[in-house]
Amino acid sequence: MPKEKTSIDYVMEKASGPHFSGLRSPTATATSTAFSDANSPRQPFVIAVFAGYQEVPLGTASGKTTVCDMIIQQLHDHCVVLVNQDSFYRGLITEELKRVHEYNFDHPDAFDTEQLLDCIEKLKDGQSVQVPIYDFKRHQRSSDSFRQVNASDVIILEGILVFHDQCVRNLMNMKIFVDTDADVRLARRIRRDTVERGRDVSSVLEQLSWFLPKFSLFETEYVLYAKFVKPAFDGFVLPSKKYADVIIPRGGENHVAIDLIVQHLRTKLGQHDLCKIYPNAYVIQSTFQIRGMHTLIRDREISKHEFVFYSDRLIRLVVEHGLGHFPFTEKQVITTTASVYTGVDFCKKLCGVSIVRSGESMENALRACCKGIKLGKILIHRDGDNGKHLIYEKLPKDISERHVLLLNPILATGKLVLLPK
Repeated sequence: MPKEKTSIDYVMEKASGPHFSGLRSPTATATSTAFSDANSPRQPFVIAVFAGYQEVPLGTASGKTTVCDMIIQQLHDHCVVLVNQDSFYRGLITEELKRVHEYNFDHPDAFDTEQLLDCIEKLKDGQSVQVPIYDFKRHQRSSDSFRQVNASDVIILEGILVFHDQCVRNLMNMKIFVDTDADVRLARRIRRDTVERGRDVSSVLEQLSWFLPKFSLFETEYVLYAKFVKPAFDGFVLPSKKYADVIIPRGGENHVAIDLIVQHLRTKLGQHDLCKIYPNAYVIQSTFQIRGMHTLIRDREISKHEFVFYSDRLIRLVVEHGLGHFPFTEKQVITTTASVYTGVDFCKKLCGVSIVRSGESMENALRACCKGIKLGKILIHRDGDNGKHLIYEKLPKDISERHVLLLNPILATGKLVLLPK
């Protein structure tokens, strides 16, 4: 990190500002502005990732995408979406296509900034958006397909000029500048433009000709550099660097810097953690396996058999996690080798009570975890926000002597746990 940024925590705190959810604890005071509206949506944390180096055009091939991918991977237990500024390139008109090699893709006017702003604003408001898909081979947007992006805990905006527009900067909670060695970025730039964007090597080398003499590849051809790259860097990129809150030298190789950023993000996201608002709430830590199963059951193309299978798997994980919160007592048993093994057992017998009808979907998972467990059922009718009427109940006769696992897979307000005694 640069020397002037002596305290990473101070810089990040100053950059991001307060970041709370709209949830309100029952014991919250009037001065707790973070929880002033119980119905307001949770605001996502928005990050801009930008890069640049004077010896390679703008921020291309600097490792921005690698940094973004590493942040996303480490925040696997949160919902994170990546929005690329490149998706908002304007489609070229016929006259521009005829002279495409003279078109300046490194100028702010090459992007539809208004649409980008609208996209980020909607995501911050909890709305889903359709991000355009840009074809770098045809230099046109796809007219019949979009990328659906849903509201998330963290929104990462990545691009070469995301710091240039003040309106875009104002939407960011944190602004990250990725700084990478020029030689490394040159190799990445050539590989990206030829493999991902379908350009031929000669056109890429021509655009980079101003840089290549130091590699003995060209000796002249500075036209494009003088006309596009250098003015763009001096006019838009270099002045924008001063807006960065955090600078990451060496890009994705700087694991220490990325770990600090992720740690800060976790702190900010934790300020609206349900577990901190409600001490008796426990949340299972998300994994890629759990998110994968959530992805499957949310797919409208999934078959009924697969939906039931993966739903049962998720429910069983919830049941097993819930059983771990019951009190245990020490118990000793004799093993097959006549040794004494000191283990644990439940302090009381258990039973399950499912809330009809959705709670019945959890009964098989509970039976699979606890052989021979007794089950009961209750049916509740809610009248408004405060009134509840018990319509039906069938409970084990000795339920008062057991610990009860209340089965309800649908959680909205959580008020069902406040049942009348």
